[in-house]
Amino acid sequence: MVYFIKAPVLPSPRDDAKRLHRALTGFGCDTSAVINILAHRDATHRAFIQQEYRTMYSQELSKRLASKLSGKLETAVLLWMHDPATRDATIIRQSLIADVRNLEGAIEVICLQTPSQLQYLIQIYHSMFGVYLEHDIQMNASPGDHQKLLLAYISTPRHEGPEVNREIAEEDAKVLYKAGEKKLGTDEKTFIHIFSERSAAHLAAVSSFYHEMYGHSLKKAVKNGTSGQFAHALLTIIQCAVNPGKYFAKVLRKAMKSLGTDDSTLIRVIVTRTEVDMHHIKAAYLKKHKKTLNDEVHSVTSGHYRAFLLSLLGRNH
Repeated sequence: MVYFIKAPVLPSPRDDAKRLHRALTGFGCDTSAVINILAHRDATHRAFIQQEYRTMYSQELSKRLASKLSGKLETAVLLWMHDPATRDATIIRQSLIADVRNLEGAIEVICLQTPSQLQYLIQIYHSMFGVYLEHDIQMNASPGDHQKLLLAYISTPRHEGPEVNREIAEEDAKVLYKAGEKKLGTDEKTFIHIFSERSAAHLAAVSSFYHEMYGHSLKKAVKNGTSGQFAHALLTIIQCAVNPGKYFAKVLRKAMKSLGTDDSTLIRVIVTRTEVDMHHIKAAYLKKHKKTLNDEVHSVTSGHYRAFLLSLLGRNH
């Protein structure tokens, strides 16, 4: 006899909205209930919950959450409640205009978008903040190759599919070698041109050809030939083209092993990648560090904040 395990039936968004209202009403907050509901609902379900909450209680759920939660938990939950494009726009804006600018968040979000995603993100950014993303990059990213790369990346049409012209990819590898390692002083314009105009699949093929022809990775060539935020942007693009799971595992490791946990990065990566490729990130982390990502997050967090992040990560394999 074959037994089938039924998937649990989720409550309706209306029922979830009612339960959340009870948890958020009165003195204090039933934080565990809030986490148990929101951390186990996908983006579509969360959007319906917010719609139902607005209809029934004439208030935005996000504002109610902000009034009851605090600290790192508040930051993580509110970021989780956004739809992906609004979340990305929020991360970029905060990264660009922060008092102590940390452009890694903006670089990461921008350089992981497909052209169609970027066009939608640019529209959302303008509707949310009343300025164009291009303007904010020009005003807040240091002038130079890093700024030029970001501006090229958001404005240049790119192929989105998995198809690769291997001849062009091989030629690109040769061009990058001539513009970088073979040349005294890197030709940054060539790197900007290829990295902003080629699809992720194409750049992965370029990286493979580069290694075959020159005996080491394109990543190593970028590290040796560039520096600063420009190098970081190039490395983000190429590493996410080749193996995004491995890239984010590395980002998370750095955030947790720095002097004092970098919670903003920890929150950003877990919240933005949970519904995208977290299983790949967890596998890459375990392979590299022989420890599960869940255990590492558990060791550097505490309380309801820990509970929320671990709920997003899911089972500890």
